[in-house]
Amino acid sequence: MFRRPLIHALLGLALLGAMPVGLAAETAKPERGPVTNLPLPRYVSVKAAEANVRRGPSLTHRIDWVFKRRNMPVEITAEYGHWRRVRDRDGAGGWVHYSLLSGVRHVIVDHDMLALHVRPDPKTAISARVELGVIARMEKCTPDWCRLNAGGYRGWALKDKLWGVKPEELKD
Repeated sequence: MFRRPLIHALLGLALLGAMPVGLAAETAKPERGPVTNLPLPRYVSVKAAEANVRRGPSLTHRIDWVFKRRNMPVEITAEYGHWRRVRDRDGAGGWVHYSLLSGVRHVIVDHDMLALHVRPDPKTAISARVELGVIARMEKCTPDWCRLNAGGYRGWALKDKLWGVKPEELKD
């Protein structure tokens, strides 16, 4: 008698896309974009020198602001047709046409005078120091380190000092 309402409640939650906490942890899968089937959220870079950020996913929506830095890393949080909802390091976001974005990965240095090491080891020599806010190309990542190219200077930096890369992300 008591089981039937519980089963109906669980079925109702499943139909609404929700699950009880205990079940959700066991069956949770990463969310995928409905257009690209790529993971959401994910990081990409702005490939245009200027990219309009709109209030909604079409040219008829108002432009709220404009990205003015090429290679700026952004996080895609949603997809709709040819449009991607993005968020920057400060949490500001909006909709950008997919043609203005690139899968070539860049990160923002989130720590002033960040040391770039010769190898992914803090005991190795420092090849350069990079200022806060510098945009660097991400070449490779291990669990704790990423190899960067910033203005022709290459080296390894601790991943937690960068914005635009997930903590668990690996890249060859």
